[in-house]
Amino acid sequence: MVLCLTITAEAQVSIGIGLPNVSIGINLPVYPQLVPIPGYPVYYAPRVSANYFFYDGMYWVFQDNAWYASTWYNGPWQVVAPEFLPYYILRIPVRYYRQPPVYFRGWHANSPPRWGDHWGRDWSQKRRGWDTWNRHATPRPAPLPVYQRNYSKDRYPQFEQQKRLQRERYHYQPRSSIVRKHYQEHRGPGPGQRRR
Repeated sequence: MVLCLTITAEAQVSIGIGLPNVSIGINLPVYPQLVPIPGYPVYYAPRVSANYFFYDGMYWVFQDNAWYASTWYNGPWQVVAPEFLPYYILRIPVRYYRQPPVYFRGWHANSPPRWGDHWGRDWSQKRRGWDTWNRHATPRPAPLPVYQRNYSKDRYPQFEQQKRLQRERYHYQPRSSIVRKHYQEHRGPGPGQRRR
C-alpha cells in the first residue's frame, strides 16, 4: 500500500516491534508540517495522507485499526494497545483523521471516535471517563522537536543515534504517565542511568 503526501512526496512510516524498519506503508521523506488542533494539546499533519499526530513529545499514527507511537517522526514505531493510549489521543475529533476507517462513518466530525463502541465493554470499563474532561484545564501542547527537520531521507538517523540526539536536543518531559512510559521505552536511559 502506498500513500502519498499532498505535496507529491511518497509517504512511508517504518514501525519497529523489536526490530526497527518494519514497514506499515508510510515513509515521510521530510519532517511533516504539524498544525495544532484547536482546543487540544495535539498536533495533526494536514498534508500527510495518514492519521498522523503529535502529542506530549511523541508521534502517533492510527493505521489498519492499530495505534503506533515513536519519538521520531519516521519511526521506528511501537504498537500501542488500546488500553495504553493517552486520553488526549483518544479524544482527537474525527475530522482530524486524514484516512478515517470505514466504521467512523456517521460519527460526529467534531467529537472523538466512539472507541467504546468499537473496542467493546471491557475496554470501556477500563478506560471509563476518557471522553469527558474539563476543557478549560486542557494542557498546552508540547513543543515540537524541530531539530528533527535536519534529518531527512538519507540523513535519517539509526535508532541508537536517535536516542542520543533526543537526549541531547529535546529536553521536554511528557506530562501523561502513559506517555512517559512509552517515551522512556523509545528514548532509553540517559548517560549514567541504568534500565530498571
